Amino acid sequence: MNTKQKLKGVILAAGRGTRLRPLTEVTNKILLPVFDRPMIANSIDTLTSLGIKDICVVTSKEHLSGFMRFLGDGSNFGVKFTYVIQDRPLGISHALMQAEDFFKGSKVVTILGDNLFERIEIPKRALTDQEAYIFLKEVKYPHRFGIANMDKMGNVIGIEEKPKKPKTHYAVTGLYIFPNDVFRFVREEQKPSARGEYEITDVCNHYIKRMKLKVLKVSGYWLDTGTFESLLKASILRAISMNPDVLKGTDKKALIKILTKI
Repeated sequence: MNTKQKLKGVILAAGRGTRLRPLTEVTNKILLPVFDRPMIANSIDTLTSLGIKDICVVTSKEHLSGFMRFLGDGSNFGVKFTYVIQDRPLGISHALMQAEDFFKGSKVVTILGDNLFERIEIPKRALTDQEAYIFLKEVKYPHRFGIANMDKMGNVIGIEEKPKKPKTHYAVTGLYIFPNDVFRFVREEQKPSARGEYEITDVCNHYIKRMKLKVLKVSGYWLDTGTFESLLKASILRAISMNPDVLKGTDKKALIKILTKI
């Protein structure tokens, strides 16, 4: 890969948001507010913190106008936006495929729009090499998430979706970095799951089998803001960060510890 090539990222925002109904009957869940701004602003912050200024937003036809009204061309955010439609809800890998032309050979930095990260730190090579990267966070209730199974050396040997008997407590978060050949795999080799969707877990397991998947740990807090409870937690955390006096008299350290326990 040409290391001088412009870094690009994609925000996947075409999900149906069934866990947030009836709110998502009228808008895309990624446009729901996290305190003082729509949820998607968190994803933009994460990508720009990695030096990415060229961002593709994948969404559904019915929600495209809402994203364009808020985001525009990106100049208000210091970035450039490209919009792509996913015409059918066929899973995360399928949504990612819609951005193939956008990346044009560059590495594929992917974030799920309903994932909120306090901060992300990555080695520079992750944006230029030919490896895939997943970001793990230790959680208290691993049966709720996709969980990384690891060997004694800390290498990921497989990923299980919401296992009944989790082998580790490390959840796979909604941030991924893939080599550009991810599109070839999804297009030519990946098969839909039993629920008829193209699963991102299958993509990760593909790179595990090829011994091309690396692990990075999330040092700050992480929230999947796809439920009412997590959306409320994210809003409180955002409020505290914007105005430390908003909950004056509260033990904020204790509160943050409670809010970020997942």
